[in-house]
Amino acid sequence: MPVDPNSLFGMGNPLLDICATVDKDLLDKYALKPNDQILAEDKHKALFEELVKKFKVEYHAGGATQNSIKIAQWMIQEPHKVGTYFGCIGKDKFGEILKKKAEEAHIDAHYYEQDEEPTGTCAACITGDNRWSLVANLAAANCYKKDKHLDLEENWKWVEKANVYYIAGFFLTVSLESILKVAKHASDNNKLFCLNLSAAFICQVFKDNLMQVLPYVDVLFGNETEAAAFAKEQDFETKDLKEIAKKAQSLPKVNKKRKRIVVLTQGKEETVMALSDKIETFPVLPIDPKDIVDTNGAGDAFVGGFLSQLVQEKPPNQCVKAAHYAANVIIRQSGCTFPENPDFN
Repeated sequence: MPVDPNSLFGMGNPLLDICATVDKDLLDKYALKPNDQILAEDKHKALFEELVKKFKVEYHAGGATQNSIKIAQWMIQEPHKVGTYFGCIGKDKFGEILKKKAEEAHIDAHYYEQDEEPTGTCAACITGDNRWSLVANLAAANCYKKDKHLDLEENWKWVEKANVYYIAGFFLTVSLESILKVAKHASDNNKLFCLNLSAAFICQVFKDNLMQVLPYVDVLFGNETEAAAFAKEQDFETKDLKEIAKKAQSLPKVNKKRKRIVVLTQGKEETVMALSDKIETFPVLPIDPKDIVDTNGAGDAFVGGFLSQLVQEKPPNQCVKAAHYAANVIIRQSGCTFPENPDFN
């Protein structure tokens, strides 16, 4: 079915990714773990400067939610601006780059612009064996204000236009009240609200915020590491991914008209989905390890592919198929970048 502009709504932390291939010494110097995502602390400030000075860096428009909305738009192609995106940036050069990149990706970005903090950045430190470590300096992204942006009539109308909503768990550290307002709107109007666990620390440190939003979640995404952290925090007493999916599905839910779908990925292993009363598994597309350039954007791409079909009201198995396709394309590229046209049907 044809899909209308602004049917998909995303809200999150807009970050400019600073990507560089680095040596293990750099990871050790800043005590970074491979395949980990953390928030920058004071000790990481110098990391951003060192990356730009010592390594060949590439800049990509990033932030998990923004990446996923972009991928969904890329999968859909026409019409443009199916995806709307909200987040906070600074009035600076990096902010201008983000605006330009959003426009190039044909997403309808409505940023809250403020001048107290600079635009957020994310250091993506990639080491030789397709492992990466992400350090996010939220800066402006952390300044998103419900009353200054989301509540304004000219912005809220974009929320009302959408049928599918997606927010990465990372935004739980920024504006819980904004997430709850959107989640309640979705639930009250029987629209689809999707959330990503995003990182182990979200399930642990921000557990209370996460559990306030979970009753509104129709589709929950996560990977095996996040799922394990979530299960432990929730006392699920199991490490079995299928069991975790089933238990996450049965947690309390406000909108009883829809049963929650839980989608858990595990890298090159099969994806697990809890759907109505059954657990299904879907093998990922095969890929030769030597064709893998950068697995960093795989999770965001997976969600983007999934959303591209969800917003077109396709069945869940078709959503997973598109998710696997998008992730398979993205890991062949550096950063969360993609070829001109998708080859998916």
